[in-house]
Amino acid sequence: MRFYFIGNRRKAYLLSLILIGAGLLSLAIFGLNLGIDFTGGTVLQFNLGEDVSMEEVEAALEPYEELEGAVVQVIQGRDLSGEPTEEGLIIRGPVMSEERRMALISDFRDRFPEMTGDDLRVESVGAVIGAELTRQALLSLLVAMVAIVAYITFRFEFKFAVATIGGLLHNVIVVLGIFSILQMEINVPFVAAILTVIGYSVNDTIVIMDRIRENIKHRKRKEYAEVVNDSINQNLMRSINTSLTTLFVLIALLFGFHYFIGSLDLIVFVVALILGVVIGTYSSIFIASPLWLNLQEVNLSLSRRRKAA
Repeated sequence: MRFYFIGNRRKAYLLSLILIGAGLLSLAIFGLNLGIDFTGGTVLQFNLGEDVSMEEVEAALEPYEELEGAVVQVIQGRDLSGEPTEEGLIIRGPVMSEERRMALISDFRDRFPEMTGDDLRVESVGAVIGAELTRQALLSLLVAMVAIVAYITFRFEFKFAVATIGGLLHNVIVVLGIFSILQMEINVPFVAAILTVIGYSVNDTIVIMDRIRENIKHRKRKEYAEVVNDSINQNLMRSINTSLTTLFVLIALLFGFHYFIGSLDLIVFVVALILGVVIGTYSSIFIASPLWLNLQEVNLSLSRRRKAA
């Protein structure tokens, strides 16, 4: 079966513009929900070992004025059969001194006797360290983009590099927009997921670009649009099968982290990867390849004008 993707490129561009526009609007209004990795702060996670109400937790936190406005979340663990087990608690707030953190942990042990230390997690990141992590994260993304442009320009040509980077920027902006709309926390694992998505998307896009380059050599009288469409169709099942097998693993990880481990950081990582794989597969077919065709058409048009002049 042969699909005519190029004929639907305007619809794909419109869909992408809607996604990007909604994401940018959300970023402008709500911004990103940055975690303590970037803003600085303290995270405390307890395994309370018993059912507790939010009122009990708030009463335990009342003496700690520095945690006023902190995000408090009760999480429910599950065993292998899916039955609920012990209660967990996550507190995210401003930076606390070591003395105050130890006092809070001691108070919680007194108030909730069944609390265990097996799953106790204490993290504190200063504002200076958070700013440094932000700078390093942005630098990592910039270096990755520059390296990709340099490699693809050397291996193929500059138009291929521009089309690939266009697809990658599309993927990153859409994922960031979705995270902004859902107000999911942005942390260091999220940055690792974005870098992973960039590598995955480049691999998927380059395979199609390489097929386009090979087919151009033997295109005879075929139009460039037909060559691009043929190249996409020749790699379609490979792209779909690769993405589906990756998604099966990621969905299994998401299920495991949510029900058995309860790690919010890892859930963010996997959700970002799932979004990245889906959007990356879409962009390699509907955005990057048609974008190269648009650049090629513009280049041919300019060449004809120069010859006519």
